[in-house]
Amino acid sequence: MTHKKHGKEIKTPIIPPKEHIFLEGPKSRGYELLFAWRVFRQFIRGFRTLHFMGPSITVFGSARFKEDHPYYQQACAFGERIAKLGLATMTGGGPGIMEAANRGAFEAGGLSVGCNILLPFEQHENPYLHKSITFEHFFVRKVLLVKYSYAFIIMPGGFGTMDELFETLTLVQTKTITKFPIVLFGKQYYQPLMDAIADMEKQGTISPDDLSLVKFTDDIDEAMDFIASYIQKHYTVKPRKRLWWLFEKR
Repeated sequence: MTHKKHGKEIKTPIIPPKEHIFLEGPKSRGYELLFAWRVFRQFIRGFRTLHFMGPSITVFGSARFKEDHPYYQQACAFGERIAKLGLATMTGGGPGIMEAANRGAFEAGGLSVGCNILLPFEQHENPYLHKSITFEHFFVRKVLLVKYSYAFIIMPGGFGTMDELFETLTLVQTKTITKFPIVLFGKQYYQPLMDAIADMEKQGTISPDDLSLVKFTDDIDEAMDFIASYIQKHYTVKPRKRLWWLFEKR
């Protein structure tokens, strides 16, 4: 199934039916082996697609904001600024904030990348992508969204955005990944969340140092200066040679 947006034909993925697996207990060994193989294939496809992309900045946010919303316009501005830094802009590849950030990068001449997900609603590939890959499982997608990024910009969003925010925070907090810049953008929207995080510190469930893991701002310049300052100190790219026997085309 296809539809058109901004003159570009967009493919709507066919969503495979989900199995009813609750209360069934362990699956067969063959089923689990096949599941592990499908996950492995998704990872390899993702690695092959993004291996030569270079460092990126990932922008998270809601799929539901339309083109006339201020958050959409601000996400466009972030994509443009990321392109001017010489980095790729990576998103979840769908509409809303994701489309806006990809659009800003695309129209500014920067590399625009999307890691899409198969969903029965909302999610379709946006038309502003140079590279795109679609995943079946959220956990595979999240690994790829984090793996190639030097910084993360979290714009207003819902459950999916919160999932991505807190997983990234946990990875940094536990030193599983380097302490990359994390920008939480939208003070009015996210103030209740920041109050809840401050309360976590008061209750002793996180340490005082954890409060510094996030740059909380409403200012695009402040956010990008924060990210650029880190990148100027730590930016490094290891050249990667394309191997003909792996069918890595130029």
